[in-house]
Amino acid sequence: MRAEDTPYTLRLASDAADLRAAQRLRYRVFVQELGADGPMVDHAAGIEADDFDALTDHLILIDNRIDPGTGDHVVGAYRLLPGDRLGPEGRFYSETEYDLTPLRRSGRRLLELGRSCVDAGHRGGTSMFHLWNGLAEYVLERGIEVLFGVASFHGTDVDALAEPLSWLGHHHLAPPDMRVRALPPGRAELIRIPAGRLDRGAAMAAMPALIKAYLRLGGFVGDGAWIDHEFNTTDVCLVMDTGRMSARHRDFYIRKQGQA
Repeated sequence: MRAEDTPYTLRLASDAADLRAAQRLRYRVFVQELGADGPMVDHAAGIEADDFDALTDHLILIDNRIDPGTGDHVVGAYRLLPGDRLGPEGRFYSETEYDLTPLRRSGRRLLELGRSCVDAGHRGGTSMFHLWNGLAEYVLERGIEVLFGVASFHGTDVDALAEPLSWLGHHHLAPPDMRVRALPPGRAELIRIPAGRLDRGAAMAAMPALIKAYLRLGGFVGDGAWIDHEFNTTDVCLVMDTGRMSARHRDFYIRKQGQA
């Protein structure tokens, strides 16, 4: 779909060239900006990839002003894995870090979100708005009931992240029936500061924009953070139940493109 009055087109990746362009974007953001690495990072080709890419849908935001021949025309991306796409032995990416048993046993329609990123030159404008509208349409079309996925703080020093992690643990912990749990050996406790000593301003200032956006939509976090040394991040698992959202939050999911 063409985003109205903008140079962007938003759609699902349809071929290998689309996927490679999304992987190039992920390399620029996660590897070059944030210092990620790992066995499937191809520095020579400038791509960040893993085994889940072949199984997932890739929502991509294209800048029509950039020649696709450069491979850099994808400036925003979201990786989407519907639960009904997994076979009997299949697993979600998040299961490398979290025990998802409460969600798995719920019998509800699940969607895992991941690898969300926007090119540095396209942040602060409408790019993320278009991606979220595309996500809303995807959710509606497939009758998704629960969205979840890991979101990251930059760095692996959990003591330096004590304010925002503790705020999440005290104020946004998922209800028991949705409370996924961080697994060892990467597990770290969220609550590191007593509730009475928390500085809300400091906590929110240190909170990544994507996590704050999920919280505004009524999202929760699972029990515990997970330290990802390869990606140089501290991860939390965010869970959003569309049935628990307020009317204001649900309105996000029923807006049509361009009507916000």
